Amino acid sequence: MNTDTAFLSELEQVIRSRRTASADQSYTKTLFSRGTAFIAQKVGEEAVELAIAAVQGDREQTVAEASDLIYHLLVLLEANDLCLADVAAELSARHSN
Repeated sequence: MNTDTAFLSELEQVIRSRRTASADQSYTKTLFSRGTAFIAQKVGEEAVELAIAAVQGDREQTVAEASDLIYHLLVLLEANDLCLADVAAELSARHSN
């Protein structure tokens, strides 16, 4: 795993720590305090913004929106006591079928 993709594991750990941190005024903590439905809404919004940027052919904005989507997806997974390893296992199982 290269350094850039390894960062996703680090980001998962940061998100996990923010979920349980007390009196943390971070954006991540705010998402968790608003609940799963709100986090899911943010995932949907970011997905639409990513799709629009991609259709417009705006590479820089596509990367930015993909980053936002992945971040919010990681928060949503954590809110459901899941992680990227769970997603990877599912993808692997699908690939082997």
